[in-house]
Amino acid sequence: MNWLKCCLCIARLLDKQITIRFLVSSPKVISSLSLQASEGVTFIGPDTHAIQAMGDKIESKLLAKNAKVNTIPGFDGVVKDADEAVRIAREIGYPVMIKASAGGGGKGMRIAWDDEETREGFRFSSQEAASSFGDDRLLIEKFIDNPRHIEIQVLADKHGNALWLNERECSIQRRNQKVVEEAPSTFLDPETRRAMGEQAVALAKAVKYSSAGTVEFLVDSSKNFYFLEMNTRLQVEHPVTECITGLDLVQEMIRVAKGYPLRHKQADIPINGWAVECRVYAEDPYKSFGLPSIGKLSQYQEPLHVPSVRVDSGIQQGSDISIYYDPMISKLITYGSNRAEALKRMEEALDNYVIRGVAHNISLLREVIIHPRFVQGDISTKFLPEVYPDGFKGLFHLGMFLFFLRGVSDYCSFTFIV
Repeated sequence: MNWLKCCLCIARLLDKQITIRFLVSSPKVISSLSLQASEGVTFIGPDTHAIQAMGDKIESKLLAKNAKVNTIPGFDGVVKDADEAVRIAREIGYPVMIKASAGGGGKGMRIAWDDEETREGFRFSSQEAASSFGDDRLLIEKFIDNPRHIEIQVLADKHGNALWLNERECSIQRRNQKVVEEAPSTFLDPETRRAMGEQAVALAKAVKYSSAGTVEFLVDSSKNFYFLEMNTRLQVEHPVTECITGLDLVQEMIRVAKGYPLRHKQADIPINGWAVECRVYAEDPYKSFGLPSIGKLSQYQEPLHVPSVRVDSGIQQGSDISIYYDPMISKLITYGSNRAEALKRMEEALDNYVIRGVAHNISLLREVIIHPRFVQGDISTKFLPEVYPDGFKGLFHLGMFLFFLRGVSDYCSFTFIV
């Protein structure tokens, strides 16, 4: 915590208050900051209680049940060993999902369709959970086959007020990690949207949540929805919510941290237009839909000249993509008055994005957003393996051909004879 001591020294010298925002939701760090509150440090985000309660999947599920939030049928305690895992799985009924209680990002999760897979899943999940989170506790739930992953953005203050800011569709995933997100969802009707929003707010109020947070749900083909988890931080995909509501979520978080009440009522929250976000990764999409690539960005140009495009990134030409950090290069967001317009702008933006020096997933992203199933809104968390059962191979279309020509135009000249 030497960096914290430095901040406090600067605060004393300048006689100013310092506000710190963490991208990680660490209760230990926040507890340390709470002890230093009198020193002029304000944490922008929920308190330690909310982070701990929602960061533990077992505790969060119990809290959700008590708040009358729909939950996935399953065992609410800690699974002791493989034998107990098999017994519980049989009681629930196969298939089941074995997951780490302290997990996130798709780690420590296994699907089991029989006793043998349950024993194997228990062993691998507990090992991965221990190495990734320092906590090998597991829980078992009914596996919802072929669902959509839809989340609700919430915003709450320290005065008991809370809002739901509509949904984000996050079903396009690889290895349980999101790749393409959009807002709103093509699937939800107003009644389902309202029910999900109200339950998300009920959970936020149950833990006395303050700041921006996300309540994630699995939604089946009949629009039954089940609580998955709550992320007690600003999500990667928050820009699509900002686009369709007009709210600056970071500004709202700062206001809440300063103690101001929310400026808006639920009736004030609109759905204006459509927004799509693609996660641009330094990954080889031809290997398991994306395995990390490292190297130096020899050329990098964001497509900011395309109308209604936003790029959130932390790199520039010459930056190194290393093995020590997440391989995400940027978040590419497009907005339109409707979904077709937003997707068309995304297609143009991807075609004009220049990345050289490392492998990247732009070819996969482009194929996804123009695929007939995606365009029709016929998606689920199984979209990628269903559409590309043998892995992504890429399609050679005009857009990528022009993209290729731009790549070699620095070295060659072409003459086309018609």
